[in-house]
Amino acid sequence: QVQLKDSGGGLVQAGGSLRLSCEASGRIFSRNYMGWYRQAPGKQRELVATIQNDGSTYYADSVKGRFTISRDNAKNTVYLHMNSLKPEDTAVYYCNAEIGLADDGSTWHGWGKGTLVTVPS
Repeated sequence: QVQLKDSGGGLVQAGGSLRLSCEASGRIFSRNYMGWYRQAPGKQRELVATIQNDGSTYYADSVKGRFTISRDNAKNTVYLHMNSLKPEDTAVYYCNAEIGLADDGSTWHGWGKGTLVTVPS
C-alpha cells in the first residue's frame, strides 16, 4: 500500500555534509510521523531524528546541532540534513514512517531499504 524510498547516502570526508531523502508513495491520507534511524556495523539500530505531523522534532543527543530533519508534505518527503559529519556517523540510514491510510484511522508503519553513509576516519 505504501512504499518508502530512501536515498542520498554516500562517501563523505569528516566535516562534510550530506542530505538524505525519503519519499513515501502509494495510498497516503496523512503523514503521522516520519523519521530516520541508523545502524552501524555490529551495533543495534538507533533512532536519529523524527518529525511529527505538527512539525515537532526530536534528535538523538549524538546528532543535536549537526543534523536537521525537515519535511515537504506536498512531496510526501522527509529529509535529513547532515552537517559536520564524523566517522562515528558511518551507518546505514533507514527511513521510518507511520502513514495514515484513510480518515477511519487506519495506518501503515514501515521502513525504507536504507542508504549507506560512510565517513572515513
